[in-house]
Amino acid sequence: MLRTACAPGDEARKQESVRSWLQSGIRWNVLFHLAERHGVRPALAQALLKVGASIPDEQKGALKDIFQTNLRKSLLLARELIRIVDHLSRTGLDVIPYKGIALAEAVYGDIALRQTGDIDLLIRTADLQKVRAAVGEVGYTPHFVFSGAEEKAYLKSGYEYVFDGAGAPNLLEIQWAIQPRFYAVDFDVDGAFRRAVAVLVAGHPMKTLSTEDLFLVLAVHAAKHAWERLVWLCDLARIMRSPTLNWREIGSQAKALGIARIVRVTLLLANRILGAQIPAAADRVLPPDWCANKLAGEIESQLAGQTGYRVESLAYFRLMMRLRERRRDRLRFFSRLAFTPGPGEWAAVRLPRPFFPLYGIVRLFRLAARLARG
Repeated sequence: MLRTACAPGDEARKQESVRSWLQSGIRWNVLFHLAERHGVRPALAQALLKVGASIPDEQKGALKDIFQTNLRKSLLLARELIRIVDHLSRTGLDVIPYKGIALAEAVYGDIALRQTGDIDLLIRTADLQKVRAAVGEVGYTPHFVFSGAEEKAYLKSGYEYVFDGAGAPNLLEIQWAIQPRFYAVDFDVDGAFRRAVAVLVAGHPMKTLSTEDLFLVLAVHAAKHAWERLVWLCDLARIMRSPTLNWREIGSQAKALGIARIVRVTLLLANRILGAQIPAAADRVLPPDWCANKLAGEIESQLAGQTGYRVESLAYFRLMMRLRERRRDRLRFFSRLAFTPGPGEWAAVRLPRPFFPLYGIVRLFRLAARLARG
């Protein structure tokens, strides 16, 4: 049912499929739980309410509540996003909202149609200290506090700072990279700023990523989490349908970054799970890859079985390696993963400042222990 509700394309066919599911019997508590887990409650509510006559009144009321609750939350997040971006703009800081509410507007055309949870802003690394001070002026405090040495190391190896808002932990994420460094996908953030486009969020103009950059960023983000939530494929499937999408640019960037296989797996999963058509232009620039086909089949089986990959397990790290088509990227991933310490190491063992370089050894031992546990 969830796949049907999220599938892009012909609405009449979707409604017919939904009615067929309803006739076969629905375990509503299980369906609502899965929709929450996969981040697609608004999509489910919209699809079912369109065939409302076939739905019990109690469930119809629950679906309306889902939709209205998400709309209210989205409006509050939109208001907060506008407040933050306006303040940063007044202080001369350039930022790019690129997930959450901005994504809902850019891809869905309606903030009510996508489930959102926080605010993500992409910034330039050089602006981090100013941005951190500026968001503090509007009521945001860092979720974690690092020492001087930790912060210097984290700026090189990490990618985001998380901030708590009034009564809402982890509400704001400030990111100067797309992923942690050890994933070895080194996006050109300055280039993303140059290619940024305008979007209206609740009628308020601001920047967001170009559609091509957004597709690549979302594909890599989904891969990082082994495509375990349906909402990420829903986003990507909608972007795939854009007639103006420049697949040549996507293919060129994907090959330069060494993520052509990740993009190919994403296309295959969107097609197999949601029925999204793979454009001919995408096939031309990212031709079939037997490894991608094999990986897509394995991941689809994991999703169907609702097992997924446990992060920090050996199976997960092997998957991340297999998703990279270039040997040098696999080597970079392994070496960075093994020898780049982070907040976990700093919290696990407190070393005096002169011994800070030894955290690389701590990282190696902690990683080995986690992998040994399976």
